[in-house]
Amino acid sequence: MPEQPFEPDRAIAGTGMGGTMDLATSEAETLEKTPGGPDGTGPQEKPRSLWSDAWRDLRRNPVFIISALVILFLVVISLWPSLIASGNPLKCNLAKAQEGSQPGHPFGYDGQGCDVYTRTVYGTRTSITVGVLATVGVAIFGSVLGGLAGFFGGISDSILSRLTDIFFAIPVVLGGLVLLSVVTSNTVWPVIGFMVLLGWPQISRIARGSVITAKQNDYVQAARALGASNSRLLLRHITPNAVAPVIVVATIALGTYISLEATLSYLGVGLKPPTVSWGIDISSASAYIRNAPHMLLWPAGALAITVLAFIMLGDAVRDALDPKLR
Repeated sequence: MPEQPFEPDRAIAGTGMGGTMDLATSEAETLEKTPGGPDGTGPQEKPRSLWSDAWRDLRRNPVFIISALVILFLVVISLWPSLIASGNPLKCNLAKAQEGSQPGHPFGYDGQGCDVYTRTVYGTRTSITVGVLATVGVAIFGSVLGGLAGFFGGISDSILSRLTDIFFAIPVVLGGLVLLSVVTSNTVWPVIGFMVLLGWPQISRIARGSVITAKQNDYVQAARALGASNSRLLLRHITPNAVAPVIVVATIALGTYISLEATLSYLGVGLKPPTVSWGIDISSASAYIRNAPHMLLWPAGALAITVLAFIMLGDAVRDALDPKLR
């Protein structure tokens, strides 16, 4: 057979059957550089994580967008209430007590002659502060206790389970009436401490179940077999895969804590004057609901919108982070 002349723009490739075939250089480079998918039709897509999938779903969820915008507005006015309310919430004029809407005072005046609009705006700061700090405290304290008990098990898990049952048996409102009635401080810290004291069992139970489920996965067993320490297993392998249920429950609970603060303040054992709070204003306005209903409607409406926004946000986050709902 005559020898074929060498052509630099040709390449020799194996056929897989022991033979060879001629390929143009451009064709060989294409086969080498183009990654094929499972069916060989196109490039393989990089797998997405749970968090990237959740963020993609949240961006397409109108419930999340609306609730996030409302919460963002509430956070902004709680940090800088003077942006939309230039008055002083503690400055009152008894001559204008219970008067209705007037120019410059769209919500009217309360029983002491204070501007209802200004007090409603400044009350946002108190409610958001109590809700956020109580949620952070409950999430950290409950997650640490529940996560450690679920990871180590044994006697610590049994003790925590019985302690959780005891705290679950305490009625929240009744416990607030008993514990906060002896507190004379006018700050928000006693109320926040009470919420953390009675709120951690729910987060603890959620965190415990998530850690027990996560530590049984194969990648955790493989890391343990390779000699990973307990701290590394908890921080690198278990916590990132067990924190999603805690985030969902904490987000929904934030609205509940805001409502609980208003309830305790309404009953007279929560925040106390001169602190500006929606619960205090609702309690003061309840005696004038027939003669001046505006005193009650505006702070109660602001409270309802805030709680609803956080609950809607929590529902959207739950739908995005729960793979069973996909």
